[in-house]
This record gives sequence, C-alpha cells and structure tokens, in this order.
Amino acid sequence: MLQSKEQIQQGISLNPFTTTFMLVLFSLILSSSCTQSKNESDSVRLAYLQTDLHHLPAFVALEKGLYAQEGLSVEVAGIFKAGPELMSGFAAGSLDAGYVGLAPATVAVANNTVQAKVISQINKNGSALVVKRGSPYQDITGLKGKVIAIPGHATIQDFLVRRALSDSHIKDNLTTIITIKPPEMINALALNTIDAFIAWEPYPSMALTKELGQVLMYSRDIWWDHPCCVLVVSDQLVKHSPYKVQSLLKAHLKSIDYIEHNLNDAVSIGAKYTGMDKKTIERALHNIQFDHQLRSNQVVEYMRFLNELGYTSIADPPAFVKSLLVTDEE
Repeated sequence: MLQSKEQIQQGISLNPFTTTFMLVLFSLILSSSCTQSKNESDSVRLAYLQTDLHHLPAFVALEKGLYAQEGLSVEVAGIFKAGPELMSGFAAGSLDAGYVGLAPATVAVANNTVQAKVISQINKNGSALVVKRGSPYQDITGLKGKVIAIPGHATIQDFLVRRALSDSHIKDNLTTIITIKPPEMINALALNTIDAFIAWEPYPSMALTKELGQVLMYSRDIWWDHPCCVLVVSDQLVKHSPYKVQSLLKAHLKSIDYIEHNLNDAVSIGAKYTGMDKKTIERALHNIQFDHQLRSNQVVEYMRFLNELGYTSIADPPAFVKSLLVTDEE
C-alpha cells in the first residue's frame, strides 16, 4: 500500500533538497499505473561492485539491517568487477537495483540497452590517478606517451583521465589507455606493465598503504566535486513496486547518515566487505564524500562529453538527463 507524503518523510531527517527529492519520487509513484500487490514479495535483487568503497552505504545497510527496517528483504544478486558488467544484469532482467557508477548507468540507458532510473547519488569524488612510488612524473604531462590503465570504457574514471589529458592539451593518441580490473592494477604498476592507473577507492589508498604507489592527481583536482556513483533501479521496479523504491531510498539515506555519525564502525564494515585493512579504508574515506544530492547540470556536462567520445549520441542531453533522474534539481 502506498505511503502518504508524511509517512515517507517520517523517521528521516530531511534537508530542503531531500524533501523535494522525496516528493518528486512520490509524484512519480502516484503517476504509475500499477501499484504493489499486497501479496507481492518484498524482496529486491541488489548488486554492487566488488571491493568498491564507494558502495559503503550498501554494505552498511546490509550489515545494520536498514533494508529490513524498511520492510525489504534484499538479496545480493550480483557482485561485479566493473559498472558495465553490472548494467548487463539489468539488461538481462536479473537485477532490480544497483550501486554503480553514473557513467555506465548513463551509457546503458542512453544506448537503450537498459530501462532504469537514477533515484539518488551515492558519492562525489573518490578516485585518483596513481603512479609508481618514486616516479619522476610531477603532473599528467609526464604521462605523455605512457600507458594508463582505466577500469573500463565509459566508466567515470575513463571520463576523468580523458578530461585531465584534454585539459593539459594532450591528445588521446599520445597516450595508451588500456582496461584492467582494479584488483589487478597495483600489481601491474609494480611490474611496470603500466605507468599509471586511475581507479575508485580504496585501490588508490591501497597502493599508498603498500608503499607501491603515489597519487599524481585526485579526481577532485580534475573535476571539482564531480558526481561518481549512483543508486539505480529498473523501470519495472518503479512501475510495479513503488513501495520498494520508497523503502530502498529511505534505507539508503539512513545509511549515509549512519556513516557520517558512526565513522569508526563504518571503517570496520568497509574493511569487512572489501577485505582490506582498516588503515587503507580510513585513508580512502578521506577521498570520498557520501552525498545523495545529484546535480543535473553536472550530469548534462558529463553527457555532452560522452557524446564527444562517441559512447553516446544523445541529441538533447538536458532532456535526456531530466528523464533519467527522479529529480531535476540544479
């Protein structure tokens, strides 16, 4: 049964943006022609990326029973190594929700391989360009003619490194950009297979903790306060199970709030789910800002860059972004 506006907001400390966000979601749900059946299962098939600290809100929600508090039984239906792989789970119909990068989510929807909505941002910033410890490179111009690893094409890291090269007037063909899964990047750097890598946390911090790498640029230095990961749900979930969308979002917001006020416990949970040491997790969390507020103007900027790269061909990026996001807040 649908909740009222007051019930949706109950139990969550909402700032003005969040209130608008929740009411827009409520309006979207009311416009749906289908509502959840009383006999429908409350389970949700959720996915996230392997050892990706950006997805700490999902780990916290699972560990602390926040989904259960909202009446949801969440099944971890997939743990993927990269965002495009996770989005393929939506395309196959095996996922209802996912913690994933804005980049692969946007590309999948733009190319009509997935029907999904972004209901919240997870974090901003949180990646870094790493070179070998003791490297002579002082800035990205030193990587001209070198090999840089990214976690996948159409990832936010792909976008960031190309933006950094462009800002330094270095053409793509003057560097070699290859794809390597983040768990393999540090060893590749140590073996001189690559000259640099860009990855999400905690891999940059892990390279520092192991004293194998040093940060050349943090992602915030490339694009200040840039969007990164988002919480995505299938169109089918919005259409047929609006209660689940409400509950999923409420649990997500509670999880972000929990991280902010219980950092030591959040570090422990991050270490448990990533398998990395607490020192690495603590270091990595200094490079991540968990924030639900996604700015549509930033997504439009990113969308235009994707068009330039040839990953998408969206004629009207602002209109597309408005259809992708639950909120059109600027």
